[in-house]
Amino acid sequence: MLRVVLAEDAVLLRAGLVELLSRVGHEVVAAVGDAEELARAVDADRPDVVITDVRMPPDFRDEGLKAALALRARHPGLPVLVLSQYVATAYATQLFSGMSPAEGGGGLGYLLKDRVGEVSEFLDALDRVADGQTVIDPEVVRVLLQQQTADRPLARLTPREREVLALMAEGLNNQSIAQRLTVTEASVVKHSGNIFMKLDLDPTEGNRRVLAVLTHLRGAHPPDHRA
Repeated sequence: MLRVVLAEDAVLLRAGLVELLSRVGHEVVAAVGDAEELARAVDADRPDVVITDVRMPPDFRDEGLKAALALRARHPGLPVLVLSQYVATAYATQLFSGMSPAEGGGGLGYLLKDRVGEVSEFLDALDRVADGQTVIDPEVVRVLLQQQTADRPLARLTPREREVLALMAEGLNNQSIAQRLTVTEASVVKHSGNIFMKLDLDPTEGNRRVLAVLTHLRGAHPPDHRA
C-alpha cells in the first residue's frame, strides 16, 4: 500500500484517480486542486509518492511542475509522478534536470494523462516511481526520436541500439530492457556501451542516465555528472 498525495484541478479526473488508487489498496491521504494545497499537504504529512498535474491554477502553466521541484528540494528523494495533457518534452527535461546531484534514489516520472486509461501501465509506473525508479512516457521518447535528423550522432546507431536507447530514455534498467526485447542482459550491456561511446554519454545509471539521454535527444550537449 502506498500513501499518495494527488494534485489535479479537473474534478472528475481527480475523483477517478482517487477511486482507482483506493480500489487497488493505496491510501490517498490528500486530493487537492492547486499547487499551494499540494505543498501544504506534503509538508504536513510526507507521503510515499506524489502525483501532480503540470498545469494548475491560477495561470495553468507549469505550477504543478514547479511545486513538485520545490517539494523535492524541501524533501530530498520525494517520489513524484507528473502528469501532462500534452507531449511537452521541455517539461520532462525540466523535471529531471531539477534533480539535485546529491538526491540519489528518489523516483521521478513523467506520463501523459492518456496513460491513466491504461490502468495496468499507470499503476506499474506509479509503483516504479515509488520504488525510486524513473519513468518517461513512451510517446515523449517517440517524439524526441522523430525530431532527430540524419546529420545527428543518432544516425550512427544500429536499429537495435536505437531500440535500446528508446527504452533507456523511458527509464528502464538493463534487466527490464532485456525482458522487453527478449534478449540477454549481457547483450543489453554491450549495446548500452556502444551507445554511450557513439553518443559520448557518461555511462551512469538511473535518473542521471535518463537526463543525459533526454538532453542529448533534445540536441544539447549531455551534462557532465562527473563534476
